[in-house]
Amino acid sequence: MADKHSKFADNVKGRFYVDENCIDCDLCREMAPDFFGRNDDEGHSFVQRQPVTPEEVALCKEALNDCPVEAIGNDGE
Repeated sequence: MADKHSKFADNVKGRFYVDENCIDCDLCREMAPDFFGRNDDEGHSFVQRQPVTPEEVALCKEALNDCPVEAIGNDGE
């Protein structure tokens, strides 16, 4: 389970985030490229835009559920 105390600084503020468990597998970026980006220098994903619509939230939740190392969190903020 992702830890909001270990989230990357490049995540935009909001409910979804990526933490230090990220292994840069690209799954979230493939599933939801509008919301997840890559930090090329450090080799990890981050949330570049928070979802707004119910469809967008569902897409981010799907990426969260499919993350192989549970690096995506949703703290509801």
